[in-house]
Amino acid sequence: MNVIVCGAGEVGFSISRHLSNEDNTITVIDQDKERLEKISNKLDIRTLVGYASHPNVLSEAGADNADMLIAVTQSDEINMISCQVAQTLFSVPIKIARVRAEVFNEAENTNLFDTGSIPIDAIISPEQEVAKSFTRLVAVPGAKDLISFDNDLVRLIQITLSEDCPVLNTPLGQLTELFPDLGARVVYIVRNEEGIVPDKLSQMKSGDNIYIIAESEKTDRVLSVFGKETARARRIVIIGGGTTALNVAKSIEKNEPQSKVTLIENDKNRAENIANELEKSIVLHGDALDKEVLEEAKIEQADFAFAVTGNDEINILSSILAKKYGCHSSAVLLAGDKYNPLISSLDIDAVVNPRELTVSRILRYVRKGQVFQVQSLREGEAEVIELEAMESSVLIGVPLKNKPLPEGVVIAAVIRGKNVILPDGGTMIEIGDKVIVFSRHDAVSEIEKIFSVGIGFY
Repeated sequence: MNVIVCGAGEVGFSISRHLSNEDNTITVIDQDKERLEKISNKLDIRTLVGYASHPNVLSEAGADNADMLIAVTQSDEINMISCQVAQTLFSVPIKIARVRAEVFNEAENTNLFDTGSIPIDAIISPEQEVAKSFTRLVAVPGAKDLISFDNDLVRLIQITLSEDCPVLNTPLGQLTELFPDLGARVVYIVRNEEGIVPDKLSQMKSGDNIYIIAESEKTDRVLSVFGKETARARRIVIIGGGTTALNVAKSIEKNEPQSKVTLIENDKNRAENIANELEKSIVLHGDALDKEVLEEAKIEQADFAFAVTGNDEINILSSILAKKYGCHSSAVLLAGDKYNPLISSLDIDAVVNPRELTVSRILRYVRKGQVFQVQSLREGEAEVIELEAMESSVLIGVPLKNKPLPEGVVIAAVIRGKNVILPDGGTMIEIGDKVIVFSRHDAVSEIEKIFSVGIGFY
């Protein structure tokens, strides 16, 4: 696949890394020579200095033969115009744009894209994705993250196991015997920063970060079995008053109306403007690193503190302070990755990474086959993919035990109509089934082949 990536920032680098590792031809366009040099020093890709929206630059990048254009520059306008030029002059089949401005994502303005006036196949709003992530944490506070598949029939739940987890040192194969109605499967274990695809004999240890595929209606039961609380968070303190923080507060007001939100913003004028936009939330003017301000926000009574300023350092420090002064749980927004090695040693319960959320949304349109959703895990180390079993797939009508999968791949769930099946060796996949697949990154291309080609693949 020939892909043009407009923008060499963190998202541009991340998606280029994903795609270049899969034998795609990647060209990255940016005006910043230093950014391009950093990318070209790390990745085997082509770089081009210039304006991504200029026809001559896109032509030089090979737009005539491009299969996809991904516009993730810092400018919404450049991203949209790049897609327009790519369609009008070069007929690029798939065009994806990151659009941050809230006004373009409002319902009354979606016709700009739905009718093809601005030819973009997928609009990605990092702020909206971040707001959804934090709202999910309110609904399921025992989890580090939760991703829904197929209208929330199935969920990917990420949790960290504590010493009081009742199923530590229990072979995973025994979980079904102990809890026959559990409706869940552990698909990945991260221990001491090493990823493990478990088998039936694998055991979980305290401190493990695990990923579970579960029937959504059994979420509370699953969390209880793994030693996590199930009550929804009711008191939320949001640290920061930027666009992202405002979106998080609005999302919680809409989707978790029983929750009480207090937002702390250091800029007085901004705090006043936010207060006018929110319906129920309390807005405080002050420094979230100040103990008195946190006490005014009643941090000791809070179920969750969400640190969502535009500064990673402030987010980390304010989150740690919130826990120190009595907040039950904390989650931070981290735009960069330089602090990732420290997070496991700090008293932080969850991390939301807008770059990874954006990359996950883009990958849905990159993956071959009938793909509905992709969730990238741990900076692309693995993926959970929701796709449809097509007639040409080699898995149709054959017991799974008769078709060994590549190493590092797990068929985690099969959705047939409204029924969720946690497959075993005797399960046969049918045409039209939606299949939830866990895969290490190096096996993703094999998954694409398995679900999109005929029997000749084997």
